[in-house]
Amino acid sequence: MTSHRPDTLEHAPLGRDSAYPEHYDAGLLYPIPRAANRAPLGISEEALPFVGEDEWHAFELSWLNARGKPVVAVARFRLPADSPNLIESKSWKLYLNGFNQTRLESREALIDTLEADLAAAAGAPVTVELFGVDDAALAPQRLPGDCLDDLDIEVNDYTPSAEHLVVGEAIVEETLHSHLLKSNCPVTGQPDWGSVLIRYRGPRLDREGLLRYLISYRQHQDFHEHCVEHIFTDLLARARPERLLVMARYVRRGGLDISPWRGTPGETPPLPLRLARQ
Repeated sequence: MTSHRPDTLEHAPLGRDSAYPEHYDAGLLYPIPRAANRAPLGISEEALPFVGEDEWHAFELSWLNARGKPVVAVARFRLPADSPNLIESKSWKLYLNGFNQTRLESREALIDTLEADLAAAAGAPVTVELFGVDDAALAPQRLPGDCLDDLDIEVNDYTPSAEHLVVGEAIVEETLHSHLLKSNCPVTGQPDWGSVLIRYRGPRLDREGLLRYLISYRQHQDFHEHCVEHIFTDLLARARPERLLVMARYVRRGGLDISPWRGTPGETPPLPLRLARQ
């Protein structure tokens, strides 16, 4: 397996047996500097080649109202890609569980607390939305564009290699996606399943080569956010598109799903959407 495990993970709770907190504690959030994982990709923090966000959904969010009655909701968080830190997912889960027996005056009070704590950990503003568990905004949707997964290809490479990426001379504008993305947690090795969308304008990508490239992450160990940045930087270097968007929708684990996107300046992702596997 290929992996990036910087020293910043030395004290992270990821992969350890951690008792769930009985009370709210903002100190449970564990920030990880993005720079340590970006350096191997040649990404400079002073001049990022992309814009983007990390979109999270939390499905196990609950707290007590002022009278002690439980309230449940689904939360959507948006953390900017230019924040100095990402937040390690297990620490995020432990932090959210600290609200289970915490009394709050209102939903607005919870949002204010979440935004303040997460911004302090990320080093940049984080937006929070709360949804009812039956909210139509959470209904599963499909990724736009053409799916690559029915291509009949032979695969024997499961380590990321940009050599699979081949382009032609024709300039096209198209949206492609695959549900065959799989990477692995950089510490525990647990599988992270996902779908990936690529929208671009530039020299036509060879679809079979692109699918082989995406499948080549199957034994790669890294965070969701940096897998997306790896894909983005490889496509940018090999295909040199005029415009590019890479978005991954990872399957939830531990009540959290992570959906990072990175794009050339001016790009925006499709409207917020969740897939059936999320």
